[in-house]
Amino acid sequence: MSVPADLRIAGYAALFHRADGARDTIRPGAFRRTLAERRAPLPLFWQHRPDQRIGWVETVGEDARGLRIIATIENPDGRAAKLLRDKAVTGLSFGYRARAYRRTPGGRELVDVDLFEVSVVSHPLQHEARIHFMT
Repeated sequence: MSVPADLRIAGYAALFHRADGARDTIRPGAFRRTLAERRAPLPLFWQHRPDQRIGWVETVGEDARGLRIIATIENPDGRAAKLLRDKAVTGLSFGYRARAYRRTPGGRELVDVDLFEVSVVSHPLQHEARIHFMT
């Protein structure tokens, strides 16, 4: 019996210049410090639940659009992998603490955040924060 290969996903956990459902807008460079300081891989959680780690973020970085990630789902036969393959869940999100922000009439502009985790979610606060590729 062969062992199935891990499932890999890629997408955007955050998008720049777009207010989310909590009226936070992330500015380019907001993740720069935390990514430079990070020494351990980021966990990939199911629905922001630390007791349901489903994998690890292999690659994370800012590009012109936002915070792009590539992650591995460790159990390719598990429930999370099945829901991802069926495209029943396609959202991405991230756990963070705002270190620096500006208040505006439209909400907060996040300029420096501590990044703790990335999650696969049913309903991302940024509607377009989605998985766009799977292998």
